[in-house]
This record gives sequence, C-alpha cells and structure tokens, in this order.
Amino acid sequence: MSDKQTILIVEDELELSEMLSEYLVAQGYDVLAAAWGEDAVKICQEQTPNLVLLDIGLPDINGYEVARRIQVNRRTRNIPVIFLTQRHERTNRMRGLELGAVDYVTKPYDLQELHLRMRNALQRAASGSLVNATTGLPEGRVVDERLTELLQGQDWAVVVAQLRRMNHFRETFGFVAADDVLRAVATILKDITLKYGTDRDLVGQLTAEDFIVITAAANMAAVETNVRERLLQSIDFFYPNVGPGSTVPASERLTFAIAGLRAGPFDDVAALKKALMHLVATD
Repeated sequence: MSDKQTILIVEDELELSEMLSEYLVAQGYDVLAAAWGEDAVKICQEQTPNLVLLDIGLPDINGYEVARRIQVNRRTRNIPVIFLTQRHERTNRMRGLELGAVDYVTKPYDLQELHLRMRNALQRAASGSLVNATTGLPEGRVVDERLTELLQGQDWAVVVAQLRRMNHFRETFGFVAADDVLRAVATILKDITLKYGTDRDLVGQLTAEDFIVITAAANMAAVETNVRERLLQSIDFFYPNVGPGSTVPASERLTFAIAGLRAGPFDDVAALKKALMHLVATD
C-alpha cells in the first residue's frame, strides 16, 4: 500500500486538471481527478483522499454542494477542502467558510503558493494541530469551541480583522514577506489583547487572512479602536525595502476591514461566523 498522500482534483477544465495532476505527481502525491461534482462526492466516499482541491464552477452540482456533502458525511467530514475559483467576491469566501473550507485560492494561482497551502492543510489534518502553521494562532476546532461557549453567555464580543489584497502582495513580494505580514498581524493583536483584554481573551483565525479577538463586551471598543489604529499604522512597514511613504499604488496596497460584534442571539457557530464576515464585508 502506498504511503503517498492522495489529492483529489475536482476541475472541469481538462488542461488545468492535467497540469495540476502532473505537478502534484512530480511533488510526490498520488492524484485522483474528477470533472463532475457527483463523481467527486463518490470518490471521496469510496477512496477518502487526504485533501480535495475543489473548483466552484462545475457542470452539474457546484463546488459548494460538493463541500456540503463532504462535510455532512461522517466518513468524509474530516477531509480538508481548498476551494479553487476565479471569483474574488467576499461573499464566496463567506460561503466557503460556512462549509468548513480550510483555504480559498483564486485563479490564476501560483503553483508554489498552492503547494504551500496544501502542505499546511495536510500537516494540520495529519497531526491534529489546532494552530495556524504560519502564525501559531489557534484556528479550526479551538476557535469553534470558544465561539460555541460564547453562545451560552452574554458578556462577550468579537473583533474581526480581515487582511485584503494579500494575494497581490504575495505575488509581488514573495511568500516569505507575506508570512512575515501574517506573523506581524498576529503579534499586534496579541499585544493589544494583553493590554486591553483579560486572561480569558482569545486571538485566533477564522481563515488564513481573517483574524479574530474574542474579549469581554466591556473591552470591545478599546480593542477594536486599537486594532484599527495599530494595523493601519503598520501597513507601510509591511513592505520590504519600501517603508513609510511607499509608492505602491493605493489600489494595490494592503488594507484591513475591522469590525466588532457584541453578544447577540445566534442559532449556532455558523450563524455567528456569517454575521462576522458580513460585518467586515461592509466595513
């Protein structure tokens, strides 16, 4: 029996599917492929791949429905899914987050970047790690469990900070600089929480570029204000060899969307996450 990890590529563009397959085989993976959503669901149930690369636009059922069926099936629910899409709207990220996607990559994508994201997702799945491989912040089940606890009480708030245009930054300045930005954001959020929060607060990640601070309701205003100020003041320093007064066009510069949410009536964690993502989408 092969010790190689198996990747399922769900992509109806034949040339793109074959290119991905050849690249991943060269990287040492076993590769399965499907061009139809129904076939992808069947393969997941019968062969249980280690990871699914899932296009959203498929000829029968779309990628969201495929992800939903993977998520609700006991045999397949722990298979990490990375969405592949040409769409950039934040509403698509919200749907992917609700369905438990571990990452979201827009086309055209860099194969090295995709491989790094795959590697991180596979490492987390294999080791049961509950922290982000780049920032060291809790994510996944740890964050979901804390959010579930919040639903039982009243004295809580969540501040969410969404990092935008990260793909363009990564393409321009490279993976190392991009990872440095993510780690810097994590450090800033932890510093603010130590200063304005309590020992019960949690700094974590909903996705690779969506950070949250869970704090007491009374602390939300101070945390949100300082997160906004510190992150916006830091943007210039995220650019290697550019610094303050950067000439990077405004339309290409990193930006943050930041919003706070106090305790409210939410049916479940998925509804709370949806509300958080809606807040930053309108910031």
